[in-house]
Amino acid sequence: MVRIHRRAVTFIPPLGAKALIGDFTDWERNPIPLTGPVTLEFPEGAYVEYAFLDERGRPFPDPENPERADNPWWTYPRAVRLPGHRFEAPPEPREEPKVERHRLGERRFYVAEAGTSPKATLVAQDGVAFYRTAGLHKVAQALVEAGEIPPVRLVFVEPIDRNREYRFSEAYEEEFHRVLGEVERSKGPLGEIVLVGASLGGLFSLWQALRHPNRFPKVLALSPALKAHPGGTDAYRDREWLLERYAEAQVLPRIYLEVGLLEWLLAPVRRFAALLADRKVPHAYRERPSGHNWVTWKQALAPGLRYLLGEA
Repeated sequence: MVRIHRRAVTFIPPLGAKALIGDFTDWERNPIPLTGPVTLEFPEGAYVEYAFLDERGRPFPDPENPERADNPWWTYPRAVRLPGHRFEAPPEPREEPKVERHRLGERRFYVAEAGTSPKATLVAQDGVAFYRTAGLHKVAQALVEAGEIPPVRLVFVEPIDRNREYRFSEAYEEEFHRVLGEVERSKGPLGEIVLVGASLGGLFSLWQALRHPNRFPKVLALSPALKAHPGGTDAYRDREWLLERYAEAQVLPRIYLEVGLLEWLLAPVRRFAALLADRKVPHAYRERPSGHNWVTWKQALAPGLRYLLGEA
């Protein structure tokens, strides 16, 4: 159970709850031990996802809160919306684009087109989540219908092992490029490519744009997991290797960047945004009063596509 008063939320533990977790604890990373109710303060209008841990450290949902978080990976987070919360709802299309399912070996990917004769291609990591949870194809279609962006093709690439593949894996990089080659062979020229990714997918997208600036000139990066370096495994302690590479690079992509105020990645993303500003890289940056989740990221799709593909 929760009680909300302005910016304060009191979490009342159910039977068996030994700790509180959420975006505000980096989930299981820094659980808050519970001996009774706990009151925490959040940004004004925040959207907060949370859960409890039992005595064995297993997460479970708040049985008194029926609002399930819109999470494609976990079933236990519940959500709280503070007074003043405003969800920037993505636009809805008149007609939903058809999504085709494909395979290249073990790799699953999906292809859709918003409008006719696409002029650009959006390529999303964590493809199923961007397709089913975020509805990127529907957002793109709505913007095309409104004349805000040109017709686009969408490619949703699904990871097999995202933690390994998205951490600077050259083997996955090679396979990823083969997927794009297969799409181009079967569907025609890709045109301008915009890479789209959240968390580790955002890290991989920014890395690819750095390595292939002519092929990937634009990136929509949502809460990119910048605490990472080749060979590293700790998303909390690894050094910010990609930021160092961006500081050295001669050619950098145009970037739309967002992060939540309740994320452990807030400071790294702020440093990255500051680097882009210092280097006069064309970019847009926004912070939202929420965490590392799909409610945060869904709100970024329309403004991100407008910035990267709309007329300046």
